[in-house]
This record gives sequence, structure tokens and C-alpha cells, in this order.
Amino acid sequence: MELSNIKVPNHVAIIMDGNGRWAKKRFLPRIAGHKEGMNTVKKITIAASDLGVKVLTLYAFSTENWSRPQSEVSYLMGLPSKFFDTFVPDLIKNNVKVVVLGDVSQLPDNTRIAVRNAINDTSSCTGMILAFALNYGARQDILNAVNYLIEHHQGESVSFQELSQSLSTGILAPYNDPDLVIRTSGEQRLSNFLSYESAYSELYFTDTKWPDFTAQDLIEAFNDYSSRQRRFGGITEETE
Repeated sequence: MELSNIKVPNHVAIIMDGNGRWAKKRFLPRIAGHKEGMNTVKKITIAASDLGVKVLTLYAFSTENWSRPQSEVSYLMGLPSKFFDTFVPDLIKNNVKVVVLGDVSQLPDNTRIAVRNAINDTSSCTGMILAFALNYGARQDILNAVNYLIEHHQGESVSFQELSQSLSTGILAPYNDPDLVIRTSGEQRLSNFLSYESAYSELYFTDTKWPDFTAQDLIEAFNDYSSRQRRFGGITEETE
């Protein structure tokens, strides 16, 4: 399919899976996979922006990832500094704005500072939003939103719109819900990622490990997305 004929999703969310297995296959330490995965983030961010994506959300670190070996967690916590130190100028050049989903208060000081600086440095950008899910878990995010609404509504009923606005993804409005969720490396589950927002998302799974994922792979995912009919529980003339 010609690129001009591909329907580009407004909001693309990616579960970047397979860094460790990529490294193991090459007899390298797991952190080598994470380092290469960081380079892939840079390439895919620019590719998504060039293709016209409005929001790109990347599952960078989940609330469950704290259970990994301490050495790996420490390395992952150091990645934002390395990433943003070298990539923020490119983000600004490409008019990409950085935001973060999840509870950053539990992150190490240097990680929070790197994230805060990237958010501040790109705050004037008006192009694609690059949302990093850091210390993010969908269940915890929903629980936080519910507790917030209980505190502020004092027994009154709550609308879906209010719940959506109270989630971490409220800052992505009007593109809170991903149109397309991509997971690399062959696993076929959401793993506590945007569970509420993905109720009607199209899901795309690829065996390609994240460090090997390219702009062409992204286009192929969009190609597949373009062939689908999104009905949101309704019907179209073709399905009547």
C-alpha cells in the first residue's frame, strides 16, 4: 500500500518489549538491550512525528518493573538522563512536546530532574506529544482517579468524561484513548497498560523485538490498522 493511502492513527501507544531477549540472543547483558532500545525510541519518535501522529505513548517503566534485579532497575532509572541529554534538541527541532504518565514522585531524584527538565524544555512545542509512561500501572492509575473523585465529589455520581479526565492520560485530551496499541517481541497482552483507555483500541502484535523495530515496521502497523473497520460496538453498512 502506498504511504499516501495509509490511515495514520492519532494516538499510538507502544509496549516496547524484547530488550532483554534481544541482548540475550547476542550473548550480551540485558542492559545492552535497554541501551539499544533507547536508540529505537529516538528513531520511532521522529518517524511517528513525520508521519503525522498526534500522540505517541511509550510504556517505559511499569509499577511492576521495580521487582527486577536492582542493577537493571538502577540502569533503567539512569536512562532518562542519558536519553534527554542527547535527544531534547532533536525533540525541539521537530516540535515534539514531552509529557509523563504515572507516579514520578517515587522515581530517583536524578530521574525526576531529567524528566522535569525535558518537560520544561519542550513545553512550547506544539507538534506531536511524546508521552512516557514511567512508574505507570493502569490499575493503580484507575485507583488513584477513583480516590480523587471520591474525595472531590462527596458522594455525587461521576461521568465517564470526569473519570477520563482524572486518569494520567487526561493531559492528552482530546486524544486520551489510543487508536492503535502496538506490542513488540511476540507477547499478546496489555500488561497493565492503558487498560481503561484501550477499551476500543486496535491491537497490533509483532514478533520483532523492540531494538529491531524500525520506521518501516511502524508503517506496516499503520498499514494493518488502515485495513480495519472500527465500529466501537456499532455496525457499518459492510457488517449489516
